[in-house]
Amino acid sequence: MGDCNDSLAQLYTFLDGELTDDKRVDIRKHLDDCSPCLERFDFQAELKVVIAKKCHEEVPQELRDRIAALIEAADSAT
Repeated sequence: MGDCNDSLAQLYTFLDGELTDDKRVDIRKHLDDCSPCLERFDFQAELKVVIAKKCHEEVPQELRDRIAALIEAADSAT
């Protein structure tokens, strides 16, 4: 379990696909051999999916228009 700290420290970059192929292979091997880290990985991966599904609400057009008007007014006041 010597790689636990390193693997867990890079968990989010692993989930986001931001690691080199070699590093991804190293972490995947560690996860295959380490049940506690695999459980943590599974939890974080599922959490990421839930957040992605729940956090993509569209901003109402009326609010966009109000913000744009306020920005325009602030720009013309300077």
